[in-house]
Amino acid sequence: MTKIVFMGTPQFSVPILESLVEKGYEVVAVVTQPDRPVGRKKTVLPTPVKEAALRLGLKVLQPEKISQSPEMAEIIALAPDLIVTAAFGQFLPEKLLQVPKHGAINVHASLLPKYRGGAPVHYSIMKGEKETGVTIMEMIKKMDAGGIYAQRAIPITKTDDVGILFDKLSVVGEALLIETLPGILSGEITPTPQDESLVTFSPNITREEEIIDWTKTAEEIDWQVRGMRPWPVAYTTYEGARWKISAVTPLEETTTATPGTIIFRDKKQLKIACGQGTVLTIDQLQPAGKGLQEMSVFLNGSGQKVAVDQKVGDHETK
Repeated sequence: MTKIVFMGTPQFSVPILESLVEKGYEVVAVVTQPDRPVGRKKTVLPTPVKEAALRLGLKVLQPEKISQSPEMAEIIALAPDLIVTAAFGQFLPEKLLQVPKHGAINVHASLLPKYRGGAPVHYSIMKGEKETGVTIMEMIKKMDAGGIYAQRAIPITKTDDVGILFDKLSVVGEALLIETLPGILSGEITPTPQDESLVTFSPNITREEEIIDWTKTAEEIDWQVRGMRPWPVAYTTYEGARWKISAVTPLEETTTATPGTIIFRDKKQLKIACGQGTVLTIDQLQPAGKGLQEMSVFLNGSGQKVAVDQKVGDHETK
């Protein structure tokens, strides 16, 4: 029986772990990030992968940093045949990658060599890609640069956001790994080197990238909003107050107003001028210190003073 050490952290990773166990692979340990405080109350919660591993009766390791840690020594002592990672969230040291006789493979949520890095799902939406997918790849010291064992693409729809796409890709990744793994272990499937000339990167989202740039087109802003929903959430400001923007709709109409200008409002709708004469409506927002609201609720409540010809985001810099 193949002994596997599985490494993952978010919900994306859970079906992959569950399927490995279901298919009879011996998961000798599950490595995940330490429990972290979550939400406004800073309640310390286990990762989704830890919860799944405990439910399955598996050994759990949670190193703050895996390199040179006691947990790494424990993994080495387990002598796994294979390491499988899926959104683990830490780099693996070369010493660890060399331990399993079948190496280490990663379930990566992009069509490599596009979007190496920690936020491939966010970037695939934010850049307006028509499709994304999952890559099963060998792990080497360089980030997401190993050879490709298998890939599977899916379309990105106009209603997809990060949460929805993560769920879709988790299903795709689980199926593709289980289909590919026997061939990898037998040597029938070998990795194909990535084309370095096609490499793009998707580093973790910065605070500056969360700010809406109203000089972009309405469609591009929609990509940004969906590419940051449900986390970390795009935002703009209005008269010094921050609005987190959770949903917008690009419109067919055009305008000559300066980008960022409120060009229409009534009790249900707020239209804002964007780049290249495009227009969008904000559908959902979260004013500072309040919960998520439909725009009609906001306009008839705390947003009553919002007026046409005023600007949003006018004091922000990128």
